[in-house]
Amino acid sequence: MERVAAAAVIDVLGRVTGWSDGARVLTGRPAEEVVGRPAAELLAAGIPVAALAARSGTVALRHADGRRLEIALTGCPILGRDGRTTGYAVTADPPWKADPTLAGQAFQQASMSMSVFDVHQHYLRSNDASCHVLGVPEEALVGRFFLDTVEDVPHHQGFLRHLRQVVETGRPVRYESFTGAPALSREHAWSIEMWPLRDPAGELTAVALAAFDSTEQYLARLRLALLNEAATTIGSTLDVVRTAEEVIELLVPGYADFANVDLFDWVLGAEEVPTVPRGDIMLRRVAHGSRTDGNPEAVVHPGETDMYLEASPPALALREGHAVLSQAGEPAFRSWVEERSARAPAGRAHREGAHSMIAVPLKARGVVLGVAVCVRIAHPDDYAPDDAVFAEELGSRAAVCIDNARRFARERSTALALQHSLLPRGLPGQAAVEVAHRYLPSGSLAGIGGDWFDVIPLSGSRVALVVGDVVGHGIRSSATMGRLRTAVRTLADVDLPPDELLTHLDDLVTHLAADGSGEEIAELGATCLYAVYDPVSRTLSLAAAGHPAPALVLPGRCAELVPMTAGPPLGVGGLPFEAVELHLPEGAVLAFYTDGLIEDRHRDVDRAIEEMCRALSAPADSLEALGDNVLKAVLPEQPSDDVALLLARTRSLGADRVATWDIPPDPAEVAHYRQAAVERLTAWGLDEAAFVTELVVSELVTNAIRYGEPPVQLRLIRDRALICEVLDGSSTSPHLRRAHAYDEGGRGLLLVAQLTQRWGSRQTSTGKSIWAEQPLPDDPS
Repeated sequence: MERVAAAAVIDVLGRVTGWSDGARVLTGRPAEEVVGRPAAELLAAGIPVAALAARSGTVALRHADGRRLEIALTGCPILGRDGRTTGYAVTADPPWKADPTLAGQAFQQASMSMSVFDVHQHYLRSNDASCHVLGVPEEALVGRFFLDTVEDVPHHQGFLRHLRQVVETGRPVRYESFTGAPALSREHAWSIEMWPLRDPAGELTAVALAAFDSTEQYLARLRLALLNEAATTIGSTLDVVRTAEEVIELLVPGYADFANVDLFDWVLGAEEVPTVPRGDIMLRRVAHGSRTDGNPEAVVHPGETDMYLEASPPALALREGHAVLSQAGEPAFRSWVEERSARAPAGRAHREGAHSMIAVPLKARGVVLGVAVCVRIAHPDDYAPDDAVFAEELGSRAAVCIDNARRFARERSTALALQHSLLPRGLPGQAAVEVAHRYLPSGSLAGIGGDWFDVIPLSGSRVALVVGDVVGHGIRSSATMGRLRTAVRTLADVDLPPDELLTHLDDLVTHLAADGSGEEIAELGATCLYAVYDPVSRTLSLAAAGHPAPALVLPGRCAELVPMTAGPPLGVGGLPFEAVELHLPEGAVLAFYTDGLIEDRHRDVDRAIEEMCRALSAPADSLEALGDNVLKAVLPEQPSDDVALLLARTRSLGADRVATWDIPPDPAEVAHYRQAAVERLTAWGLDEAAFVTELVVSELVTNAIRYGEPPVQLRLIRDRALICEVLDGSSTSPHLRRAHAYDEGGRGLLLVAQLTQRWGSRQTSTGKSIWAEQPLPDDPS
């Protein structure tokens, strides 16, 4: 805008005969309103005598909007041809005229923007720095309303609101603003302070302000805020891909217009850590993001590989181990953009505006995992050295989170493989119960737990049903679970009652804890439920060590928990376990489970149990379908713990498959019952097994009469195998011995062991049982 002087011409009668455009700007009055009128009408007060005498001084004028203007005026006579005065030329000294005082020089030459406004938010003064920011000279501002000099946008409205606040309250105001300016190429942060100016009488006459450019401090705070946000948002899950996505969400769009995270393939797998290769480097894209929908700047999609040429900034960052800045115009940057566009021409238009890039290696625990690349396109500022420091700090934090996720994934994979190798892959064949099972590993950050289940065939067509849970998570819990499962199988072979088996298992856990350090004792705690079902007597005997009671669904009835004492967890030691015995009809359904099915910090246990019982009571086509229904009804979308569920539907062996004889304690009666056993085999169509069965019956019954105690009972069971069982009242277990050449006895049990598939003995509540199994002719085993 041109510099326009404020001047007026007044004739000797005191009427205005001339009026400049500068006078219009200064007073708000156009020429047609003023010319021809007495000049005195423009005054807000009388002209001081001294000013009249000197034809110079400060005069109070009245602005068109009613406000008072204190203006320094100078009057010069206008002479006619005859030398007489015909009028006066009155000029206003402009406020931007050099102030000879030290204070005036300090104001005008201050490095920060300074301005003075009247009480109606019109410019009175503006220093050089302020004029530089606004891009106009001071005379173009003086007398103009603030909003007439800038765009009417929210942050300028805020500026005006603060000016008015100072006038209304008479108190200083300090605030911060982030906005652009007409003469600046980008937005700046400003720390602005406004304060009132008062005349000697104390009346508020103007508002002064100073605006300090705090852009660098503002950007530093933004970077610090991003780092603080990174500490809470990156690594919320121990998943490598999700962690990389969180990095992108943090960077775009505030810090970068496009960003990507690429990792070495070994980070996503289980391979050993390699060194950073020389030459071109191939990485796998894990995540990327853009200010523009669809990520048009990307060359590859997540999951695909991207090749970084040896001279590219990302490859350089990987090899040198620090952030690399690259700006438009640099050969490396130009080559990188051209190479990207050559590979993916469709995104060329979106890359043309790229002007700055920063590549930072993702390095954790001394190992380089990959690289993060940030590109600015629409963002006006180039990346600066301070951004490199920030990027390295952010990259370090992100790399640690990615490495933690990688380590967790590897440990989880190892623990899961270990646990699956220890759990039964295919349940052994048995006829006592129909079974279905479900195992769901935990997806939580704690890792894989130590839940397990098992189905163990026992002698006499019985079956053991086991479910347990080791305290803790991870490989140690899985390994401990494997040891306990092996111990349970070993103790089950001894055919101990449930309460005695848990007592021995409790001793084992106590010894395992004592062998380790004090920190490991809690990790070796465990719970277990052990049950034995006999399909001949249809009895279920069970005991628990700190484990939830199973649910029982009797035919035609609703599910209920079995009333039993949970007992102490394994490893506590010194406390007894109580066994419970139930008589079950055929077709009863038992549900054994670990606490992960019903316990969660976000759920009520009692309600979860009700939901489980309701799901168990609902009709289902099969046990498999019933298991799915239970999990669907009870479990949340993301279970926080491992879940093991074992369902068993009872079967029974009726009189047509079991033959029982009470044997009098007389050796002479052995032949009679031996013949009775052969006849029963004939009735069952098992004549081929008669010879071996006759020998087994003879030997076992004779030994029971000779070395045992009454009562003696013989039982044949036709199941998946042919079982010959002899019970007596003595608790003394038999043992094999090798007879000498001339011994008359001692060969019976040896023959039984050689002629049958397996044999053994177990303690009963009234004595012991000796049994032997032989495969049936149609048995595939």
